[in-house]
Amino acid sequence: MSIFRKKSIDAILSESGKKTLTPTMKTIDLILFGISAIVGGGILVLTGVASSKAGPAVVFSFLIAGLACGLAALCYAEMASAVPSSGSTYTYTYLSIGEIVAHNVGWVLVGGYLLTAATVANGWSGYLKTLVTGLGINIPEKFTKLPSEGGYGNISAICVVLLITFILSKGTSSSKNTNNILAAVKISIVLLFVIVGVFYVSPENWTANFAPTGFKGVMLGATTVFFAYLGFDAISTSAEEAINPQKSLPRAIIITLLICTAFYIAVCLVLTGMVPYHKLGIGNALAFALTEVGQTKAAGFISLGAVIGLMAGVLSFMFAGTRIGYTMARDGLLPKSLTKTNKNQVPGTLTWTLGIVTALLSGFLPLGQLADLANVAAIISFALVSYSTIIFRNTNPDAKRGFRVPGMPIVPIISIILFVALLASISLTTWLILLVWVAVGTVIYFAYSYKNSKLK
Repeated sequence: MSIFRKKSIDAILSESGKKTLTPTMKTIDLILFGISAIVGGGILVLTGVASSKAGPAVVFSFLIAGLACGLAALCYAEMASAVPSSGSTYTYTYLSIGEIVAHNVGWVLVGGYLLTAATVANGWSGYLKTLVTGLGINIPEKFTKLPSEGGYGNISAICVVLLITFILSKGTSSSKNTNNILAAVKISIVLLFVIVGVFYVSPENWTANFAPTGFKGVMLGATTVFFAYLGFDAISTSAEEAINPQKSLPRAIIITLLICTAFYIAVCLVLTGMVPYHKLGIGNALAFALTEVGQTKAAGFISLGAVIGLMAGVLSFMFAGTRIGYTMARDGLLPKSLTKTNKNQVPGTLTWTLGIVTALLSGFLPLGQLADLANVAAIISFALVSYSTIIFRNTNPDAKRGFRVPGMPIVPIISIILFVALLASISLTTWLILLVWVAVGTVIYFAYSYKNSKLK
């Protein structure tokens, strides 16, 4: 059985060249798409959770995660410029390692994107509750609590996911315009928080207990927020809908990294300086911190902006998961019916299927568990891209590239080592859930994918 058969670069370029999906995205669209994916979940939802674990030293958590992601971003830039396919890590692995590994990577990535979208939707629900409470409207707790807590589920999170699914089903152009507007709102509220909050920073909040849980807490914080950087992979899933992907993709990936890392560090410094770290383990920490210092109007604006802006994060991650699933189905590893596009040139059946699954995840799983599972998917994905870059450079030295990783193979190797170190902080429960998910993917591969693969 040739379970390690590989796709050729010519086959991939031929498929992406057919442009089944309409290219509409320029470099600026890709940058805003990446910012939407990265800034939303990380800054607006999980900065508080990470700060409660690492204390003010969470700044170093972001620097460690940012360094690992920065090295991986260089690898992404090379692979995306040489292999402009919607499959992203899945396609790169198919090209360099083999089919069964690619299948399971794609399987994990689709799951990871849905979990990440569900995490952001879960955080969105928290900001919505803060906003409407400030307006004198109380959402009954039964509609926000999980069944395990005596409620009906997070109904508002379910509703926003279904709304985003509807927008995605209307086509790339509609989704792009919506995303760009939401991304602009998101950037504005991050800047508002920093500008207002910096006047309420108390240095003793930094110095009294800078690293309360030591280096272990810093690494745990880095792992907690890592999934936010999955936006780099999300950019590369747009390859077939990007105009001039050989140039626009690497530019967008690198520029997005620089902008988002600067945002993360600024927000974490202000947040942990405003409020003692042990109060921050919540999903709407930015609004909470402003309320604590008496800036209720600014907190209201932050909550309103988050309610609007976080929708872009849900959109970005659901878009990316759909495009990887579409590429897998096109390769025969998932049912061909999932490649059928609607009148808007969007894989409608796949979009709605994944949208419904995401809605259920966001409504019935806790925020912490969603984030941990999404983190593992992100870390594994980044490590495999770094490894694939080394293999691809050796096997296809003459392939056309719009960008080349400097210091090959040292940079990818350092990247892989950092990712392995981050995996050490993952809980046993999360590993067990991941193994079950991979086992399900492996069963699907041998029961269906192997026999229906186009490479057979």
